[in-house]
Amino acid sequence: MSATDVLAGLEPAGIWSRFAELTAIPRPPKEEEHARAYVLAWAERLGVASTVDAEGNVVVRVPASSGREDAPAVVLQSHLDMVCERDPGSDYDPRAGRIRVELEGEWVVAPETTLGADNGIGVAAAIAVAEDPGVRHGPLELLFTVSEEQGLDGAKALDTSLVSGRLLLNLDGRSDHSLTIGCAGSTHTFTRFRLPLETVSADDVTVRIALTGARGGHSGGDIDKGRANAIKALGRVLSSAYERSPFRLVRLDGGVSRNAIPRDAAASVTIASGDEARFREAAEGAFAALRERFAGSDDGLALSIEPAAAEPGAELDASRRLLDLLAATPTGVVAMSPSLQNTVETSTSLNVATTDGDVVTLTSMTRSANAPALDDVVAGIVAAARLAGAEVEIRPSYPPWRPDLDSRLLAVARETFERLFDEKPALDVVHGGLECAVIGDKLSGVEMLSIGPEIVGPHAPGERLSVPNTQRFYRLLGALLDDLSRS
Repeated sequence: MSATDVLAGLEPAGIWSRFAELTAIPRPPKEEEHARAYVLAWAERLGVASTVDAEGNVVVRVPASSGREDAPAVVLQSHLDMVCERDPGSDYDPRAGRIRVELEGEWVVAPETTLGADNGIGVAAAIAVAEDPGVRHGPLELLFTVSEEQGLDGAKALDTSLVSGRLLLNLDGRSDHSLTIGCAGSTHTFTRFRLPLETVSADDVTVRIALTGARGGHSGGDIDKGRANAIKALGRVLSSAYERSPFRLVRLDGGVSRNAIPRDAAASVTIASGDEARFREAAEGAFAALRERFAGSDDGLALSIEPAAAEPGAELDASRRLLDLLAATPTGVVAMSPSLQNTVETSTSLNVATTDGDVVTLTSMTRSANAPALDDVVAGIVAAARLAGAEVEIRPSYPPWRPDLDSRLLAVARETFERLFDEKPALDVVHGGLECAVIGDKLSGVEMLSIGPEIVGPHAPGERLSVPNTQRFYRLLGALLDDLSRS
């Protein structure tokens, strides 16, 4: 059954029909051409102007409702790409536009893959509200960016001459009970460790050891959930095994996205003849301790040790130093906010490990709403790399988006929210990255706000989207556009 069939009958029909169509469109970061073509074709059918910049970002200009022509232009911003994760062995694959969508009670869910509600629901909302005759609004600029999930690259390269509006609603929020007014900044680090490789003895045994089944999730929004990081967990297993049976590391790989907690990791190692039994016993003992540690948060963890083809392996000392580096590389919450209750201020996550020839690269993403605190964590990663004899490349990604509590946009949004829902909205500073952090630096004088429905597990298979929250989000968006065009 197609997503269109599954979501038929949900209200408001416009946003759900558009979202269903998007789930069938391949749109990983850097490969958004099909999603861009979808938006441009829609704009052409609607008879409105559209422009594409050199990076592939799209701006669609929607005229004001009758009588609202003099209202200030509002930018509705969302991103076209999505994180494409899937369960091993699944026949479904978001990279190919194959997502099995199901309705479970009040949730839309993709059981075996990511759903792409991040940020497909924002794209769908922008399109739906622009063609909804029941929504009154001033001039709209629908800004669809690319490569958000890969370092906010689309927003960074945005041709700002295409955007005239200075009131911006980012539609990539995560909760309909709050207004997001700020976010953490981030820095990527790439630690490169060179493995001196040697030819292994013909009597040695090579095995592939894999840790799978971690829940993963967003490396910002889910970092405080106490979930296993598959790369770090495998490193712990390998370190324990090395103490009992020293081995030569052949390769280490894990994770798929620079901003998702890794769910799987694998390594190939060469063990001296006669030591395989001790290696297996130590590895399985360490894994049992991991299962106990992550009981309740990652009950699906699994460990496999299988024979592998012989390859050159690293020197024993180099293998040990890499395992020490892996252990010393921080992952998890570093500090909570001193001013916002139950809010993470600073965190870091080792998200990807890759082996290319004789070089292992460990890729981390560090986030903080406090710029000096972010710098301190990065300095610690650099120090650990230096002690291990590795090199580090530092790539600052984006600055923190600092709240503006005095903005007119926020004042109107708070009034609209309270009138609609008879409650005051919470004001959030999120720990994930939002394109507002980049766009705010590029558009002088812009006022920004982020809204959206509740999405659970946005970067992992099983991602789910709340139906009633999406309905509230759409009501808020329509009412806010109405109020902004009248005030």
